[in-house]
Amino acid sequence: MPSAVSNPTLRERVTRILDRIRPAVQSDGGDVELVDVTEKGVVTIRLHGACVGCPSSQLTLKVGIEKNLKDYVPEVTEVVALD
Repeated sequence: MPSAVSNPTLRERVTRILDRIRPAVQSDGGDVELVDVTEKGVVTIRLHGACVGCPSSQLTLKVGIEKNLKDYVPEVTEVVALD
């Protein structure tokens, strides 16, 4: 019986992209934690370290994290950050 090739889940694919983004965030003294991925493609993250309270964190969230996730994981519809 042929073995089925398992496709990575949405959460696994989001995790892979966040792992690629993380070094850039960490180089500025911050970090990003994946909290949840809904079936509707809403990704919830938590920013840590220098990202907390940083005026640029909204820019990092929307232009850096959300854009990359949407580019590489088309099912992602939105990225929101918990306080």
